[in-house]
Amino acid sequence: MTAAEIRLEAKRVVLRRFRPEDAAALAAYRSDLAVARYQSWDPPFSLVAAEEFVREMRALDPAEPGWFQYAVEADGVVVGDVGVNLGDNRKQAEIGYTIATAHQGNGYATEAVGRVVEHLFVDRGLHKVSAECDARNEPSTKLLTRLGFRLEGHLVEHTWIKDEWTDDLLFGLLAREWRPLGQVR
Repeated sequence: MTAAEIRLEAKRVVLRRFRPEDAAALAAYRSDLAVARYQSWDPPFSLVAAEEFVREMRALDPAEPGWFQYAVEADGVVVGDVGVNLGDNRKQAEIGYTIATAHQGNGYATEAVGRVVEHLFVDRGLHKVSAECDARNEPSTKLLTRLGFRLEGHLVEHTWIKDEWTDDLLFGLLAREWRPLGQVR
């Protein structure tokens, strides 16, 4: 599979490279206050910013170190994204994810993140995948736990974001600990 042909399939979602026509959906869900609450960006997320983001993602190779965002598509609609920050050693990665409010609670995040983790361990041979989230983001911590991630740290008042100090939770999962989606505890 070439970089242009990225396609990871799960039961109900497909993860793929962003396309220019995805910019409006990206701008819409990233402009949602509820979606942006625990994220690094501030809403509104303009269409111009979304178009630039899509251009940047289209130019990147997910096999190279740094951040790459996969579009998450369900029933032909972009419902969110999953980001992978591949480490310089290409054996570790950090993940992040966003699902539009209208599509939350349907299991799309579990499928999408689970499929990306599977890809990183099985297809890419990574040793460890980690994630960091705001300690108040209970749905995110439940998702990571459901996928087998272990809580590795709690950083108290660690991040100054959106005019407040927030606690960060650090999660990790080793390749030897990972279980396929059907076997997730």
